[in-house]
Amino acid sequence: MSTYDHTGHAPVLTPVDHRRAVASETARFVAVVKEADLATAVPSCPDWTLADLVKHTGSVQRWFSALLRARIQEPPRKREVDLRLPEQEDGYADWLAESATVAADAFAATDPDLPMWAWGVDQHARFWARRMLFETLLHRADAELALGLRPVIDRPLAVDGIDEFLVNLPFATFFAPKVANLRGPDKTIRFDTTDGDDAWLVRLRPDGFGLDTAHPTTDTADATVRGTAADLLLLVYGRLPYAAETLTHDGDEHLLADWFANSAF
Repeated sequence: MSTYDHTGHAPVLTPVDHRRAVASETARFVAVVKEADLATAVPSCPDWTLADLVKHTGSVQRWFSALLRARIQEPPRKREVDLRLPEQEDGYADWLAESATVAADAFAATDPDLPMWAWGVDQHARFWARRMLFETLLHRADAELALGLRPVIDRPLAVDGIDEFLVNLPFATFFAPKVANLRGPDKTIRFDTTDGDDAWLVRLRPDGFGLDTAHPTTDTADATVRGTAADLLLLVYGRLPYAAETLTHDGDEHLLADWFANSAF
């Protein structure tokens, strides 16, 4: 893992069963939208409604499941998959629940350690289960925010999600082009959890950026943001501003502003 405790040693993290968590997070998502007005706007996903949010999440689950079943070894050239989307939006919640079943079937038929192409760091089938989990979890949170609810995110999932985001972000330029702007003359940003000892140090270089796994996070960073793991997860995904009341920050304000203007997807 690329996280550290405050002594500079990697902490022992609670293992996350990504496949099981996809099912549980989807169930939570379905419960949120089951009786909601799907025409409700989703402020954290501009121009989307709850219907769009549900359709996107279920489509991602079914698309990733198709990739797993195909055991892809190179970037896919097309995105054709039978979504079986209901004609009426009142069937969307049940369709999302069925999407998780489609994913569970794909998981059951695929060894997580199977070598596969992936757009991120981990070139194995398990990459897609982990990615699917955080697509589902973040959009469940989006639905809750749209309905005026405060998202509750299990801490082990939040810690794993921050790590997954920061590890893969340098490779996300093909769908998040602003990531290419994240460069700097050896500048560092630290993310510290206030409800545990997990921390991440990001180093921006002239040629790009990445997690710094060679230096203890006790080293002084150019900028630091602190908050619970759940709030830091919402932060890195752009669902919370770094100036939010639930977070604290210090150091180079311009560096932080530049990071968050270019990193969220």
